[in-house]
Amino acid sequence: MNIPLEELGLPSDLLLWHAVLLTVVSVAVGVLGGFVGLALGSIRLPIMLFLGMPVSAAAGTNLLVSSLSAMTGSYRHLREGRVDLRVALAMGAPSVVGAFAGGFWSWIVPEPLLMAGVALVVAWQSVELTALARKRKEEAEEDDPAAGSPRPGPPDWRWLGGSAAIGLTIGILGGAVGLILGSLRLPAMVRLLKMDLRIVAGTNLLTGFAMGAAGWLAYAYRGEVDYPLLVLMGAGAMAGSYYGARLTGRASVRTLLLTMGWVLMAVAVALGWQAFRRAALG
Repeated sequence: MNIPLEELGLPSDLLLWHAVLLTVVSVAVGVLGGFVGLALGSIRLPIMLFLGMPVSAAAGTNLLVSSLSAMTGSYRHLREGRVDLRVALAMGAPSVVGAFAGGFWSWIVPEPLLMAGVALVVAWQSVELTALARKRKEEAEEDDPAAGSPRPGPPDWRWLGGSAAIGLTIGILGGAVGLILGSLRLPAMVRLLKMDLRIVAGTNLLTGFAMGAAGWLAYAYRGEVDYPLLVLMGAGAMAGSYYGARLTGRASVRTLLLTMGWVLMAVAVALGWQAFRRAALG
């Protein structure tokens, strides 16, 4: 298992066991991400860096893995009516522009500073969602995932301007650090747009797919992608995300809130660790 992938004719600096481990991680993270509506690249990326991948190659590879994971998860959500296309378009289009720009000009602002700021915001949102879950008194029909269809998203078009601004800002940040950052969009949809949590999961994944694909183009242009690893991790993430999305329709609103809160805290810790590590490496 200590065989370099190069000896197998694959253009990668990783060992075979590294690739196998990252594939298994991608499957597991994909299942959890598909369930809560997050690509969770912020969990994969620290592991990639820990195994010795260069920061730029890990970020570029991780972005498209996240995008592929979001694509299959959002497809499942779309089939089951858990995507608000208005919000996906309003957030997605500016996110694409922002991610492409952020990927090209990622050198302007120090990455540790960006990641530390994002980690603090995500941690705060985690506490908010967990508290909301504990206080929530659900009606019987809301607590039963099988009872009727999810509520619609935002009440009117007044929110779409704000959605576009949120999408652009998160797109720039995500492109700069190599993450889709659905962990920032998701709380915004819940708190500001008052959307049904099941629709939030599907809409956030669809938006993340578009943003990740755009941000990845900048890294691909600079040759900062490990393609053999991309194929392995991408396949695992896609399978896991598709299955995880299937579970969303079976969960209660309170279960989704609690799970989202816990996952966001794990994301905040992972981002904080990355910020510290990158600052230490200079």
